[in-house]
Amino acid sequence: MSRRAPRAAGDAVRALADSLAPASTLGTVQRVWADAVGEAFAPHARPTGEAGGTLTVTCSSAVWAQELDLMAPAVIGRLDDLLGAGRVRALRCQSVPARAWSRGPS
Repeated sequence: MSRRAPRAAGDAVRALADSLAPASTLGTVQRVWADAVGEAFAPHARPTGEAGGTLTVTCSSAVWAQELDLMAPAVIGRLDDLLGAGRVRALRCQSVPARAWSRGPS
């Protein structure tokens, strides 16, 4: 009797999460966001809305919002690579008070 090697549980969990996640542009962007913006930005900026190709990103401070706004063309290009061209055409960066950020998403 031969046994197959065990498989990583993380792969199964990711596959399940992907199958349960909404198929909206926002949901898709949220899944790839850390890859699109990198480890430095991901903890300070969250995609929170999308309408007509404009992605709203809520940042932990005005400084992070400004930095992300300056990097918008590169971020949109990276999102095009990850999702396919044209899904996100513009970023709208906003900030929230520090206390609101520390409570996490509502």
